[in-house]
Amino acid sequence: MRSVFLEGFRVKVIIMHGRSDDSNVTTLGVSILAALVFVALTVAAMAGAQWQAHYGPSTFVPTAQAGVIKNQARRDSAYIRENVTLLASKVGDLQAELIALGGISKRIARLAGVSYTDPEIKASLDQAEPVMDDINGGQSDSLSAQGVGRQLDLMQQQLAGQKDGLAMLDLVLTKRSGAQARLPTLMPVNYPYLSSSFGWRRNPVTGRQSMHEGLDFAAPKGAPIYAASGGVVAEAGTFPGYGKMVEINHGNGLVTRYAHASALTVHAGDLVEKGDLIARVGSTGRSTGAHLHFEVRMVGHPLDPKLFLARPDAPNHLVADASGPVQAILPEVR
Repeated sequence: MRSVFLEGFRVKVIIMHGRSDDSNVTTLGVSILAALVFVALTVAAMAGAQWQAHYGPSTFVPTAQAGVIKNQARRDSAYIRENVTLLASKVGDLQAELIALGGISKRIARLAGVSYTDPEIKASLDQAEPVMDDINGGQSDSLSAQGVGRQLDLMQQQLAGQKDGLAMLDLVLTKRSGAQARLPTLMPVNYPYLSSSFGWRRNPVTGRQSMHEGLDFAAPKGAPIYAASGGVVAEAGTFPGYGKMVEINHGNGLVTRYAHASALTVHAGDLVEKGDLIARVGSTGRSTGAHLHFEVRMVGHPLDPKLFLARPDAPNHLVADASGPVQAILPEVR
């Protein structure tokens, strides 16, 4: 049927134009066929739209149902607003806590002297100081979820700064406590009497003026000698001039020496703590009597041990009590 139609159309075209051109006729027929297909698709689309309008589901919402939806939306909005307001109040409380925490950090740093000896800690604490923002002032922004979110972001930054500042402060205080623990502050013997102090003196053996690089504690032979601080025993043996001696390395170039001992109770490489028994008093080496020669050296240089040793506690009782009323002393006539 289709070939008959095309052939008939071809005859008509040949008659009208007076000549036959197979290529042109074929192209024209294809174009007309495509136009017919497009018209058919357009008509089908229009028919489908009409059917959807008459027989499809209706999008009309009844008035009662619309009122219910509106009331539900209003209740949801009020609930969200109430929760945002409560959250904003909690954010204000947390900001107050951050301010209090910042004040405590600065007081600790001031009591520890960090502000002056460690300026980087002070700068860190100053940057970490929180700033109170107006939570309830601007209703349009702070009581919105976006405003509360900004407050939370700011608090997170402030909290991170506080954390860094406290971590640095803890590191500094830990290092300081460790350094103080290494200092030789314990009396090495229970006999505080000094037979010779640190400094220039007349050598009791040679009779010449010489530098005395330690303290001499007069003590009976066999009295216990204790480590003035914890460390590692670097030397333990007999040395010229010192006799039997123990040398303890406390780290960072700080060492202590305990000389003229009669016996040693530790060996090189031993780990000792403050107050451990390391030797006993004697008179070995270049010595004129039983005593302990105690030295403190920093990177090989002698230091006065009295700069480190704790002073004996003051007596609790008073020699004289002058707290009572003072009576006038009148001359007595005899």
